[in-house]
Amino acid sequence: MFKSLVINKDDSQGYHTQVKELNEADLQDGDVLIKVLYSTINYKDALAISGKAPVVRRFPMIPGIDLVGVVEQCDNSKFVVGQHVLLNGYGVGEKYLGGLSQKARINSEFLIPLPKSITPFNAMAIGTAGYTAMLSVMALEKQGITPESGSILVTGATGGVGSFAIRILAELGYSITASTGSTKQAAYLKQLGANEIIDRAELSAPGKPLMKERWAAAIDSVGSTTLANVCASINYGGCVAACGLAQGMDFPATVAPFILRGVSLLGIDSVMRPQQDRLDAWARLEKTKLADKISKISTTVGLEAAIEVADQLLAGKVTGRVVVDVNA
Repeated sequence: MFKSLVINKDDSQGYHTQVKELNEADLQDGDVLIKVLYSTINYKDALAISGKAPVVRRFPMIPGIDLVGVVEQCDNSKFVVGQHVLLNGYGVGEKYLGGLSQKARINSEFLIPLPKSITPFNAMAIGTAGYTAMLSVMALEKQGITPESGSILVTGATGGVGSFAIRILAELGYSITASTGSTKQAAYLKQLGANEIIDRAELSAPGKPLMKERWAAAIDSVGSTTLANVCASINYGGCVAACGLAQGMDFPATVAPFILRGVSLLGIDSVMRPQQDRLDAWARLEKTKLADKISKISTTVGLEAAIEVADQLLAGKVTGRVVVDVNA
């Protein structure tokens, strides 16, 4: 028997989440059995755990879109027993049972080897947030954005993606403007590498189709009106990597930034990303010096505390990353 966080929906209790004891027969089909070491609480996990958005596609469901663990059994030659493996996305925690569990059975096509110089804890402190941030930075680079291009805006700056985006960009030598609703966290953001802090209110209310050019590029995890205003404020020929929707899924914008300033809007999907993109992003993450900042942008909880943390995250009361030690 092992412990898992389980979401269920029934007539007697409605939508509810609790820690339950399961056995291996309760896990879905897959060709790799993993002893999970750590998982995380991401924004999507918080929505699933709370039931505040229709994230979960089947019940019962174990949430957790990230996991790192040790292979206990593999039905093919892709991995060996005892090998550390890593998972981000692929519908796990939505369509497939996820990582907030002491054991998981996963399709081998969803897994990559844990990079040698990244510890299991740090892999989850980075998690989908850091991996998405790196994909976003790489997308800007492919568009020709360099430190010489000008300042880069990062919205949702105190969140997981925002925190990592700032740290990665700072390490690469960029000048960074951080937009946040938590202006009291200025010291935290500057410690990560932000050069300027602005209140998210500057971007969250409806604005003009074109606004003053302020930034060479942006990484946006907020969406909605904020994303529209960000696009309207990018320098000629700049670009925006859109990777989240914390404010909303809508996009109340015009085509003006795109056809009058040549701005490019880059969609960043981390869930179904091809394997090679994943390997490339994690190889870049392995080369960064993120480990020296991990403790400053992550907290650790056990399975029992994950439900409360999910509510706190949705309320905007969580700064940085939450790592879940499933065996604590």
